[in-house]
Amino acid sequence: MAAQLLLLVPALGSFLFTFGTGVELIRFASLRAVLPGGGRPEATSPVEWGAALRDPRVLRPLAVDLGLVVLFVLQHSLMATALVKRWTTSCFGVLQRSFYVFCTALALQLLMRYWQPVRHGPLLWNACTEPWDTWVPLICFILHFIAWLVIFSVILIFDYAELMGVKQVYYHCLGMGDPLALKSVRAVRLYSHLRHPVYLEFLLVLWAVPCLALDRLLLAGLFTAYLSCGHSLDQQDYLYLRAQLDKKFLVFSREEAAYGDLLARNGPALGKES
Repeated sequence: MAAQLLLLVPALGSFLFTFGTGVELIRFASLRAVLPGGGRPEATSPVEWGAALRDPRVLRPLAVDLGLVVLFVLQHSLMATALVKRWTTSCFGVLQRSFYVFCTALALQLLMRYWQPVRHGPLLWNACTEPWDTWVPLICFILHFIAWLVIFSVILIFDYAELMGVKQVYYHCLGMGDPLALKSVRAVRLYSHLRHPVYLEFLLVLWAVPCLALDRLLLAGLFTAYLSCGHSLDQQDYLYLRAQLDKKFLVFSREEAAYGDLLARNGPALGKES
């Protein structure tokens, strides 16, 4: 039992590393692009597209950024295939999911650390000048805030402990097997179609920026194509997801009503005791 509990150490380490990577992702994808002084591209003199696409100061960072995105996509996709899953399961056992999440976070860290902004290329749009330099960044900031709020809410609904690989180790220590094996056929079907449950919110974060430079266009375009390939929900998946959300809201409403009834019954008594 003690040896099994030791498996929680790398699982929790992977969880903390992934959580820190998520915080860094907010800075990279939102704060840096929306807030002034955070690396947001500044207004420059107009640059011709023909000259920009021949400029090594534009092509070199774009090539580095393209390589970083391809590295992340290959890691995130190849490690999710059945062949690689069988191999990593044979090597890491119940820590397979934690290892996959750790590698994904590591690839994302490399992308964020070595990303090269294009400072000498044209801007596809620029709302950082008068009279839009206040309102458009503010609107983008509000949209990003709402998008990240929805993202974290959906992650909580989709059982973040299982997504991060912690629940698998916990179930293994208790001798309960794989938690995915306990889910219904409709749930497994939904998970196989929904690689990224926050598809629209990520697209909003990628594209809702006051200034769109070439490196941001590359990032948004490639990830839009990649997310679109992994998003294949049909009507049955939507009906199941809607039913699960209705159940969770019903549970929350019942707990709130029960707490209100308890407070109504014990409130005066508690007031007299105090």
